[in-house]
Amino acid sequence: MNISLYDVSVWVLPLIIAITFHEAAHGFVAHRLGDNTAWQLGRVSFNPLKHIDPFGTVILPAVLLLSHSPFLFGYAKPVPVNFRNLNHPRLDMVWVALAGPATNILLALAAAAAFHALPLAPANSAQWIADNLKNALIINVVLAIFNRLPIPPLDGGRVAVGLLPRFLAAPLASLEPYGMLILIGALILLPLLGAQLGLNLDVISAILRTTTNYVLRALLFVTGNG
Repeated sequence: MNISLYDVSVWVLPLIIAITFHEAAHGFVAHRLGDNTAWQLGRVSFNPLKHIDPFGTVILPAVLLLSHSPFLFGYAKPVPVNFRNLNHPRLDMVWVALAGPATNILLALAAAAAFHALPLAPANSAQWIADNLKNALIINVVLAIFNRLPIPPLDGGRVAVGLLPRFLAAPLASLEPYGMLILIGALILLPLLGAQLGLNLDVISAILRTTTNYVLRALLFVTGNG
């Protein structure tokens, strides 16, 4: 796969912004709701170096891309939150978890709306700006939808743990140390196994793609780009 400098230039900036704002939003909402852990560690910041994980943000997505993986994903350094410090631990955990995906949807909405300003851009940079906006729209929607999967430590898992009855929340929360292994198995290993067996086991990726396409169309419609 040939990846040019231009390709890198129109993917890296929107990816960094999406990840940085996502993680900073978690820390900001936690701070507002009573937990200063992330604030004191400097994680409520728009400095991307505070949030980038060398393996999860750079190496893993690059390896998946170059190996033609059926689904691309990565992760940033999780923002530390001490849920016991929150004013209402179970309910506030839900708001802290939702802050990241909600921020990504707002960024996607802003990117879609910004398409209308492209005629004002200098002619020699209009295409570069358009590609950045398009990729910002895609990346932020994918990040929001992916993080809504109800598997800890993803945001959707934290939401589920906060809303489910305790007898269901406790076993789900106990999966958190194995969450990334579960995701790798479901998104990468299972489809590869299915391909060897002649079966389509790429179910979760199909659901994510369908949901992502629906949200993209909705945002484009709402911003008058449909």
